[in-house]
Amino acid sequence: MRGVRFHEFGGRDTLRVDQLEEPEPGADNVVIRIARASVSPLDDKVRTGVLPPSMHRPLPLVPGASAVGHVAEPGPSGHAPGARVLLCGWGYGTTRDGTWRELASVPPSHLVPIPDDVSDEEAAGLVAGAGYLTAWLALTRTARMRPGQVVLAPGIYGAVAYAAAQVAPILGASQVISTVRGADRLAAVPGTGDLAVIDLERETLGAGVARLTGGAGVDIVLDGLGGDLTGQALGTLRRGGVLVSIGYTAGRKAAIDVTDLIWKTTRVEGFLFTAFTQEELADTYRTLLGHLAAHEITPVIDRVYPLEEAAEAQRRVVEDRPLGRVLLDPQA
Repeated sequence: MRGVRFHEFGGRDTLRVDQLEEPEPGADNVVIRIARASVSPLDDKVRTGVLPPSMHRPLPLVPGASAVGHVAEPGPSGHAPGARVLLCGWGYGTTRDGTWRELASVPPSHLVPIPDDVSDEEAAGLVAGAGYLTAWLALTRTARMRPGQVVLAPGIYGAVAYAAAQVAPILGASQVISTVRGADRLAAVPGTGDLAVIDLERETLGAGVARLTGGAGVDIVLDGLGGDLTGQALGTLRRGGVLVSIGYTAGRKAAIDVTDLIWKTTRVEGFLFTAFTQEELADTYRTLLGHLAAHEITPVIDRVYPLEEAAEAQRRVVEDRPLGRVLLDPQA
């Protein structure tokens, strides 16, 4: 079978399509035929070698953190041959070979059935980048969100912020705010309910939040950017609010005003998937698939590439930063 691997750390030119050994089902594994595989910024970080050795397996490595597929060899799992499934679990594309291949052998507990009225691409858009999973768990488990609260998720072109714009209203948010830079990118944001977007080229984050909330501030910040924005976002919290630190695409170092913590008794919490069990991840995806089937959330697909264009798919994600998710079709 075909699969994309890199044999050394480096640029996108290290990616190549190899012939891989076909997996076989076992007592504890199911073979799935991958229909769509996700492409995310994490894949780029792994390939460039910036992660510590403990966070990736020895090379060569197949990238890809998630996928949707069809059961090819169910073994004793109880899954029906041909059943459509969403693949979720820790370590794909890092500590174990990922999803940029035609077939994969995976534990049955990592598979979630896809409802009949959800397409493969819709399910792939849901799981790609883990934005919806992150937004849901960060709001419900880390921030312990309550109905009526105001949520700020900066960077609407990011997977988490875009997902939060759809997930937070389902959970009862009274208002969702995000950010963008530039009128062109602002105009390209599709309608997502009551979402308000601040153009950071026209006003500061603090000024925009004050304008939109009448000076009251926000209850929850989902910070997937880091860098200089973290301190600014912390300053928008109202008394007792929480900032959930999810990512650092804008930088790993942040400067904060400690009085934003002390005087308003706010808090900062980190978010990491390893804090949740595999069962919790799968249960969350079952919930999200239900909302997807009910058309309450709408993942956006940017482009789908064949395996031979994996390098271009990575470039698209990292350099162009499109609003929608980028996928690979291993069967093309």
